[in-house]
Amino acid sequence: MHTHLVAALDIGGTKIAGALVDRDGSLLVRARRSTPAQEDAESVMGAVGDVLAELTASPLWAGVRALGIGSAGPVDASAGTVSPVNVPGWRGFPLVERVGAVTGGVPVVLVGDGVAMTAAEHWLGAARGYDNALCLVVSTGVGGGLVLGGKLHRGPTGNAGHIGHISVDLDGDPCPCGARGCVERLASGPNIARRALEN
Repeated sequence: MHTHLVAALDIGGTKIAGALVDRDGSLLVRARRSTPAQEDAESVMGAVGDVLAELTASPLWAGVRALGIGSAGPVDASAGTVSPVNVPGWRGFPLVERVGAVTGGVPVVLVGDGVAMTAAEHWLGAARGYDNALCLVVSTGVGGGLVLGGKLHRGPTGNAGHIGHISVDLDGDPCPCGARGCVERLASGPNIARRALEN
């Protein structure tokens, strides 16, 4: 019998993925939906709800002790809200509250997706055994996370190490975040492809 499982949600501009994970990091149940990123807030939440419904329908759900969310940023972990640059319908969206309403009292923890990835890499992956690490996500967006002194460093809002919206070209292209020449505007997957096609 699987007890002390963790549920995980990965929320990005392209996909919403969920899993039930055991103490060894094995994925026991997986669910996935495309992110309706250009639709309204409730449409995006509907896709999250579909993923959650698959997870909570599993007989293993009874063993879940917590649910962790890694979301495209920026996030505000203290407020439980998300404002992913690549999901315009979600600005200050109360994701922790909305997910908590579905999970039946299971504690919900929110961090930026780069921070979540960094936690996983430090636990089981490329940063395992290292006291200090910077891990980067290059996908629909660009994110990151930090391990300092052997511990995950979330920062006060859950975004520490999120380098995607550092401006590296003050005269560069406008970014949806409101700045110009952000790392993400130059180096994310879609923006690398866009720039290649323009040249």
